[in-house]
Amino acid sequence: MSYRTTGYLAAFIGLALDQAVKLWMLWIYQIEEVMRLHGPVALAPFFDLVLVWNRGISYGWLQQDDEIGRIFLIGLAFVASIVLAIWIWRTRDRLTALALGLIMGGAIGNGIDRILHGAVVDLFHFHWRAFSWYVFNIADLFIVLGALLLVYESFFGTSGNGNRPEDGDSSRKDAAKG
Repeated sequence: MSYRTTGYLAAFIGLALDQAVKLWMLWIYQIEEVMRLHGPVALAPFFDLVLVWNRGISYGWLQQDDEIGRIFLIGLAFVASIVLAIWIWRTRDRLTALALGLIMGGAIGNGIDRILHGAVVDLFHFHWRAFSWYVFNIADLFIVLGALLLVYESFFGTSGNGNRPEDGDSSRKDAAKG
């Protein structure tokens, strides 16, 4: 599988999983009604299912309550996705392509939420005693995982030039041998 395919497949899987979980939680499980009647659903002493309509970005920063702000954040997700798609197309490293694909899938997933719902659907809440982590979704997990993989790759990935021959590309392998 080419690096490009790896990146784009990661984006597709991340997007599909994110949207499937959100649709299931909203329309099948009906988390909004559950929250209205019972409050957060405790799955573990440190983990709850909740529903938060996030009109901002990570950690609720840049809250956008008007239509112009929502359109700005949709546009930002669109531009970021285009940049990531181009970066995936140009990369020669499988780990980088995977990381970028995860970020791209998450960005598109959250962008779709803004289009469909006017806000990002956040569902998961980790907490421990007085410590409360922010509420997040599957797209956010993919974005964070992709960012962590990029950091890892920057320290331990390619050995300098970033050009690794693609699997099955014998001309590049022969050229690399000298």
